[in-house]
Amino acid sequence: MNAIIKYIPNSITCLNLLSGCLASVYAFNGDYKMGAIFIALAAVFDFLDGFFARLLHAYSPLGKELDSLADLISFGMAPAVLMYSYLLSSPISQGDSFISQYIPYTAFLITIFSGLRLAKFNIDTRQTTSFIGLPVPANALFWIGMYWIMIENNLNDYFLLALFIIFSYLMVSEIPMFSLKFKNLSFKENYIRYLLIICTVLLIIWLGIGGLAATVALYILLSLLTARR
Repeated sequence: MNAIIKYIPNSITCLNLLSGCLASVYAFNGDYKMGAIFIALAAVFDFLDGFFARLLHAYSPLGKELDSLADLISFGMAPAVLMYSYLLSSPISQGDSFISQYIPYTAFLITIFSGLRLAKFNIDTRQTTSFIGLPVPANALFWIGMYWIMIENNLNDYFLLALFIIFSYLMVSEIPMFSLKFKNLSFKENYIRYLLIICTVLLIIWLGIGGLAATVALYILLSLLTARR
């Protein structure tokens, strides 16, 4: 029985990886909504594998490495493919200039810097209870939210390019960012987490799925404010 239990977290991580693969397939085929949904599903599995690893005391070096590899596909590759496929059909990328035809490829900055972020995380002993730089899953959730905003508003491609650069930098930056893991239910010790959860619910009610982008932006802002205290 113990032998089976120790494989539960890794099995959930594999579902994360599968969700990222399916998200990429849907995005390449132009079904952007399903692509975004599977990225969100990968985020759920990413939360659950860590939850069950802690609950069952089923930590392993294999699980740590597998988690990073799955995250690179689900939160590094899949969001980049989503943005790349979207930009392929944008007016600017259809232009005649030399630069315009290469704009969609800038989306893969997400993949490159996600890989750098994950590699950095694996060897950085400072990130046991908090993060340094924007976590890769949070970055992916930002792009899911941005996609929903993009389908309702015509955002300039160069604005998206600026966001690719900014969020790529945030992932590998030295900015301290708080973890969302609760060690207990104390409001005093977790007020910043409770505040973020409440704001997330309100933003999603107000903006729909696009509220995820606003939530990640708020998470970055709160991290910056708490880091200065």
